Amino acid sequence: MAESTQYAVEMRGITKIFGKKVTANDNVDLFLKKGEILALLGENGSGKTTLMNQLTGIYFPDSGSIKINGKEVQLRSPKDAYDNRIGMIHQHYMLVDVFTAAENIILGNRGSARLDRRKANRQVSEIADKYGFELDPKKKIYDMSVSEKQTVEIIKALYRGADILVLDEPTAVLTPQEVERLFDILRNMKADGKSIIIITHKLDEVLAISDRVTVLRQGKYVGTVNTSEATAGTLTEMMVGHSISLNIKRSEAERGAEILRAEGITVKNEEGINALDDVSFSCFGGEVLGVAGVAGSGQKELCEAVTGLIKPAGGRVLLAGKGGRLEDIEKRAENLDEEVGYFGNLGFVPEDRLGMGLVASMGMTDNVLLRTYKKTKGVFADRNTPREMANQLIRSLDIKTPGSEHPVRRLSGGNVQKVLLGREILVNPSLLVVAYPTRGLDIMSSFKVYDLVNEQKEKGVAVLYVGEDLDVLMELCDRILILCGGKVSGIVDARKVTKNEIGLYMIQVGGGEGGEVKA
Repeated sequence: MAESTQYAVEMRGITKIFGKKVTANDNVDLFLKKGEILALLGENGSGKTTLMNQLTGIYFPDSGSIKINGKEVQLRSPKDAYDNRIGMIHQHYMLVDVFTAAENIILGNRGSARLDRRKANRQVSEIADKYGFELDPKKKIYDMSVSEKQTVEIIKALYRGADILVLDEPTAVLTPQEVERLFDILRNMKADGKSIIIITHKLDEVLAISDRVTVLRQGKYVGTVNTSEATAGTLTEMMVGHSISLNIKRSEAERGAEILRAEGITVKNEEGINALDDVSFSCFGGEVLGVAGVAGSGQKELCEAVTGLIKPAGGRVLLAGKGGRLEDIEKRAENLDEEVGYFGNLGFVPEDRLGMGLVASMGMTDNVLLRTYKKTKGVFADRNTPREMANQLIRSLDIKTPGSEHPVRRLSGGNVQKVLLGREILVNPSLLVVAYPTRGLDIMSSFKVYDLVNEQKEKGVAVLYVGEDLDVLMELCDRILILCGGKVSGIVDARKVTKNEIGLYMIQVGGGEGGEVKA
């Protein structure tokens, strides 16, 4: 073992138990060298975030010790962590929407009772320029993209003097271009002597950015390896305990009837600009239709339009109702009773899992009840059936939770996604719309999602799959609809198209005009 002064962080024998059943961390060791990037890898629920929450003072370990720069410390609150120059950037950002970037960054710091905005803006700009961030300190949070909000969180930690930074799934909601920019910034921070821990599931990113990798499995420490000596295969084997194939199976099913048809739909954003412009396509039973495009090309608006959440400014959406007849989704929604029965044929897994998909403070039982309560006869809601359904999901999807009444916000990201996807499948939809279903998920959880998508396809369900990983879209989907600037650039056969061809469609509108395009 190297000298203790070589380490910025030493965590030895860390154990954390919740209640009487759940051992989140079991005698875990972690060592972070000064001026290095350490990747913390493991399946969902393996204890990665819990371990880091103890380093940042959110939880206190039941046993074990923590040393910072060779000195043993007691981290009983986030303030203790900040006093020891430790900062954490969480998956869900903790920002005040109506404040500017600079106001959020200096919020809670000791100093004059009077806010000097000019000084704050200058200090924030100096930090941004030093490491290569792009940030307007005067910009309001509610006007920011996801990557800009993440930038505010990182600069907030740096402003408070953090030399040790923990980033929890920092690339989960970033585009490939934004990921590259973030990695350049992290390398600049490393060169400046910062010590960085990244919690992630993406093996290609682990191999690209980290110096060493520490792996946890089922709450236990598996080992630490030098990234230069690791491969995707060896890291996967460390995570799951055995070697697995990293190939995605594409289920073969007979193409069925037309379930969804979009006819020239146009959707305007808040500025009155067309987020979707004359988009037309069809989705059939027994097929997976992928949706690809650079971030902000209209994917979000497309999902909301086809699920009836927003009304298109032009065109219409037709969905197969009872008897398989295509009917206008807007006209059917005019009658509330019909709407309930009608949308029972539709499953939607939105991008925002806890904000839009589930009620974070509720358990699985009540979240399932929200989807099924209209079927209850009588005055009082039946909770027994939803509880049985929730327990069925726990068993069939291997959801790691203390019980069906445990708040879903306390589950790991992968388990939250399993709850949401499983709940939507329980209603036996004819159309299943899923948006970025594997964001932030580990390999095994991602492959479970792919299996669930294939199962629905084999049942004759039409699946609209919005994704960002082109390799996954090409392996999982039957056809891929490509959006560029809100227009349909092409609809291609996923079995025949190449990644380069998809890339060209993503940056220029081809001659498809919403029809089938042969790549």
